[in-house]
Amino acid sequence: MKNKFFSNLILILLLNVVIKPLYILGIDAEILKITEYNNPGAYGTYFSLLNLTFIFNIILDLGINNFNTRNIAQNNQLFTKHFSKIFTLKITLSIIYLIVLIGVGYFLNYRFKELKWLFIIGVNQVLVAIILYIRSNLSALLQFKKDGLLSVADRLVLILFCGYFIWGFNNSSVISIEFFIYSQTFAYLLTILIGLIFLFKHSSFPKLLLDPLFFKLIIKKSFPYALLIFLMSIYYYSDVVMVEKMLDNIEVVSYAHGYRFFLAVNMIGYLFAGLLLPIFSKLIKDQKSIQPISWLSFKTLFMIALIISVSIWSYKSQILNWRYEITGFNLEHSSDTFGWLMISFIAVSCNYIFGTLLTANGSLKSLNIIAALGIFINISLNLLLIPKWGSEGASFASALTQFFILISQIFFSYKYFHFTFYLKSSLQIIFSTAFLFSGAYIISHKSPLIWEYNLFMTFTFGIFIGVALKIFNWKELLKLFKASKP
Repeated sequence: MKNKFFSNLILILLLNVVIKPLYILGIDAEILKITEYNNPGAYGTYFSLLNLTFIFNIILDLGINNFNTRNIAQNNQLFTKHFSKIFTLKITLSIIYLIVLIGVGYFLNYRFKELKWLFIIGVNQVLVAIILYIRSNLSALLQFKKDGLLSVADRLVLILFCGYFIWGFNNSSVISIEFFIYSQTFAYLLTILIGLIFLFKHSSFPKLLLDPLFFKLIIKKSFPYALLIFLMSIYYYSDVVMVEKMLDNIEVVSYAHGYRFFLAVNMIGYLFAGLLLPIFSKLIKDQKSIQPISWLSFKTLFMIALIISVSIWSYKSQILNWRYEITGFNLEHSSDTFGWLMISFIAVSCNYIFGTLLTANGSLKSLNIIAALGIFINISLNLLLIPKWGSEGASFASALTQFFILISQIFFSYKYFHFTFYLKSSLQIIFSTAFLFSGAYIISHKSPLIWEYNLFMTFTFGIFIGVALKIFNWKELLKLFKASKP
């Protein structure tokens, strides 16, 4: 079982690390480039509407998937009984979600065309929610390989389908935001069909089956977690919506340029958290020390994030010019925004460690308090900074908010788990940061080589520092993971 678990885990990691960044930086970024050339501001409107749908996505789940995974994993025989009931609940929540979404869009004074886009994007989010529910069942039934394939199926379809029209068909006039949105709809529907085929041998296709008492039980158990996700979504996605409403959709594009890269590299922390949650849960249940793996994970992910952040930050203008072919003020403004997003990436990555730890401990009240304060800080800073600094102000506000979240989570982790101060680990982090920034500065200002080689040299130098200072201890990390495997 252990070998099967780790082999499938590696497969999932590889698929996600390769396919999803390829989609984000290949297809999504190319759509941004083409649509902004043909219709300036169109992608900004789409991106703003997409972030608005993300804020209310919790309505589609309410923590149901986590409940379902735990429940079915412990009692496989309940799969057939519960599948149709939860599927019906999902449909009900989807209808509520779309009504709320259109209502909020109307309140924000979106025009008919924008409301139409909002509705279709909302429908796409409903389809994604169904995919995630199917995956929760596959995971609970230990169908890890099928779950891994389904996790990237929609992105793979979009890469092939959109890629044909972008590079094979070689006619950029076909590419529009509407084309992109409907392509996503097609990819999600096809992925759902594949997922239902995977589940077909375990159960019949879902039927509508109302069970109010069952629905009430699930929602009651998952509400604290759902509230946390909702609060986090507000401070995580509201900045783009605020930029669009306070300024315009063109300004949103400046944010989107760098955000594509942020989203691609953020996959590392997200996957790390998925690995750590069951490990933390098991250690807490067995009343074993949580500090060794917590700090080892923190050091590892911090160093990875630092290397990526500093390397990209040093050549942010060159990277954006290479990918989007923008110049002048647009390049300068987008680069500054991109830089702050990459700084926030360090905090976001580390938040995955301590946020996951507190979640495993059931400290949802503390996490909800932190998230509520994060909302207040983020929105206040956005109101102050966006009018003058635009997307750069929003990204700066996001960075400050994420570091506040990180410090707060570390504080509560120390409080609940009585962590001791690791002087050696602290010195490793301080020296690695100083050495990397110094090295990156010297390479970027003194090296005669082109920026691509300098970027590689900076990244390699960061890896060398991590190894030399013994921050990267892969053997110890793997040993802890194996020993703690649920």
